[in-house]
Amino acid sequence: MSGKNVRILLLLICLSFGAAAYGQDNGAYGSFSPYSIYGIGNMSKEGTAYNRSMGGVGIANRSKRFINIMNPASLTARDSLSFMADFGLSESNTIYRQNLDGAKLRSGNNTFNIHDFVISFPIYRSSAFMVGITPFSDVGYGFSSVVTDQDIIGETGNITYTNSGEGSVYQVFAGGAVTFWRRLSIGAEAIYYFGSLDKTYRMIYSDDSYRSVNNGYNLLLRGVTGKFGVQYEQPLGNGYSLTFGATYRLRTNVKGYVTDYSYAITTETTDTLRNSVDTLGRSSGIRFGDELGVGVSIRSGDKWSLEVNYLMSDWRGSGMSDRRGFAAAGRSVFTSTVSHSLRAGFEIVPNRNDIRYYLKRCAYRAGLYYDTSYYLLDGNKVNSFGLTLGATLPVFRWYNGITVGVDIGQRGSLRGNMVRENYVNFSVGFNIHDLWFQKPRYN
Repeated sequence: MSGKNVRILLLLICLSFGAAAYGQDNGAYGSFSPYSIYGIGNMSKEGTAYNRSMGGVGIANRSKRFINIMNPASLTARDSLSFMADFGLSESNTIYRQNLDGAKLRSGNNTFNIHDFVISFPIYRSSAFMVGITPFSDVGYGFSSVVTDQDIIGETGNITYTNSGEGSVYQVFAGGAVTFWRRLSIGAEAIYYFGSLDKTYRMIYSDDSYRSVNNGYNLLLRGVTGKFGVQYEQPLGNGYSLTFGATYRLRTNVKGYVTDYSYAITTETTDTLRNSVDTLGRSSGIRFGDELGVGVSIRSGDKWSLEVNYLMSDWRGSGMSDRRGFAAAGRSVFTSTVSHSLRAGFEIVPNRNDIRYYLKRCAYRAGLYYDTSYYLLDGNKVNSFGLTLGATLPVFRWYNGITVGVDIGQRGSLRGNMVRENYVNFSVGFNIHDLWFQKPRYN
């Protein structure tokens, strides 16, 4: 690996850990949505910027130019001596609307965070390995209400109720793959989940003679699971090929602790009303759902590709619907269910070898998706759909490049006091590629 790329890689690693530490110290949100109050929050968008700019597909993708973390079996689609790395950033802009008791409410928020860091390299002949980290879910919300009953205000002064939450569950993964008979690839991946989620509910009195109360939950979670993938590539002649892919992620028994606390606060003292710790383990019944994904893609050499994916994740046995710290407080009822996702993506490169026009060497992408959440809100589905666009801009030699993408979509609706989110999300991925283990002919 060249010294220049080594320095770039080390710089990206330092930046990723530094920014992650900064985000933890300064309360940065991985995402921001009132729907993240339930369970372990919003599920993070899967894949790198490359996958997300194509609608989130990747189960049947076998590109040798990018690390595809959607299916571990795709690791073997590479040059035999190539070292690859991907560093991704994400930025989200959302407008929230709600019709609440006849009033039309509107607000907005934007977030910025690191999304992924992955490296991959060959092991032996037709086998390869990868290791990386990316978010699994995010909690981020903040809203408040004020008591307007004059009889109550006349006795106690103004009362404000606030709800806020933040935190993320991350997944560290390591996987490998091997190819048999040049067409069948099989991969496996070990995943370790870890993270901390904070959910706080406050009742604040403006009159100092009354004690304000802070209630909340701190969820310290961890778990281990596995993911398996398979891909089969069938040449069709004239440079065309058809690829079938499938993945399955095992259900995860969650371990950790849930701290339930309540404090009464005045200007001079803080009294503990409640502080209990609930240990999570196999017998606690808290689980992350399993996930099954299937996909098919067709490719014309190195010029264009089209892919369709379907994923299903069963969270009905998660145990979160009525568990303290996971179930949301208030009038709304949340119920774990089965989530579904349908995705389609397209990529085209006008001419990768064009030496005159740079834009013809760029890869252009578009995609569509439709997702349902892993829970119901008062029996209603929380659906999202959107359009993605993106491109990869070649940099230097080999397959180095910068991938940019935009996701324009909508989540939720205005029915039944629900919140509708209209969002525009941006993603940037830095794709690093080099050749390892080359023996120089001259010293």
